[in-house]
Amino acid sequence: MPFVADILKHRSLSIVGLEKNTGKTVCLNYILRRLNELRVHVGVTSIGVDGEQVDSVFATAKPEITLYEGTHFITSEKHYLVRQAVSELVAVDSRRTSLGPLVTARVLVPGKVLLSGAATTGALREQIKAFDSMGVDLSIVDGALSRLSLASPTVTEAMILATGAAVSPNVKQLISKTKHLYRLVNLEEVDSATQTKLNGIESGLWAIDEQGTTHDLGVQSVFLLGSESGNLLRHETTLFVAGAVSDRLLKLLTPQKSGITLIARDFTKIFATPEVYTDFLRRGHRMQVLQRSKLIAVTLNPTSPQGYLLDSKSTCEALSEALQTPVYDVKQIEQ
Repeated sequence: MPFVADILKHRSLSIVGLEKNTGKTVCLNYILRRLNELRVHVGVTSIGVDGEQVDSVFATAKPEITLYEGTHFITSEKHYLVRQAVSELVAVDSRRTSLGPLVTARVLVPGKVLLSGAATTGALREQIKAFDSMGVDLSIVDGALSRLSLASPTVTEAMILATGAAVSPNVKQLISKTKHLYRLVNLEEVDSATQTKLNGIESGLWAIDEQGTTHDLGVQSVFLLGSESGNLLRHETTLFVAGAVSDRLLKLLTPQKSGITLIARDFTKIFATPEVYTDFLRRGHRMQVLQRSKLIAVTLNPTSPQGYLLDSKSTCEALSEALQTPVYDVKQIEQ
């Protein structure tokens, strides 16, 4: 059972896709089935809507989510009422969503469900804590398009990255896009002393001098930066961005003297394009993170909703070689 043993070392897991239709639900079903065989008590929720029979964009068939006896799950009232599993109600959240209040339930008889959970990472953290109080061994958060935030180490301990032909039917482009995100996920984590100093800073751009003292540079957002960046380095060449790391910031810093260390909170805060990020590194600079995400596995869906089909074996091998890590086609594992 590839990568399931690694999952069991953690209390929470997110499944995120590089694009829509990269096989997140197939991967989720594989994990749920294996964990059920191992009698692991699982809690499941989502940051979007998942488990639909038909894709809302491409009108193609999609795999549904099957939950097993004893599994706790959180979904909206609307989707709870159309579940095919038999379950008992555990809790109803007083806060409402556009689909009604969020409902927590426990499966009594296995069946299919639609998941529609929290809209914010803060709410996800609360839900994971609630699962913990119910005796859940592992909380799984299923992702939605462009919502990498749930993979932040401040939300879940570990993550799985799903990629595939939906990202690009061209293998070289698929590898390039996947490799960029993979590099960000695996950025070096700062030392514990620096982590302690910076963890409490919620906003702005900060410098760290040779003595380890932090200096507020008076920039509340990198999006408010002007064209002059030299003053940002008046204290030293180590900078911490509490919010988003943008192309604009990297373009301002790249021409400066080499040796700049730029620290982001975690990889989900980095929105730089591959070209700009690579140019930043080529000039002798480096990027670090306060907290590094634990990537459990990379999975591949060789089929795109437009009908493109990549060769599963050769594409997995090419991706694995480029990333220097195993890449799995979950459907092939099960055959």
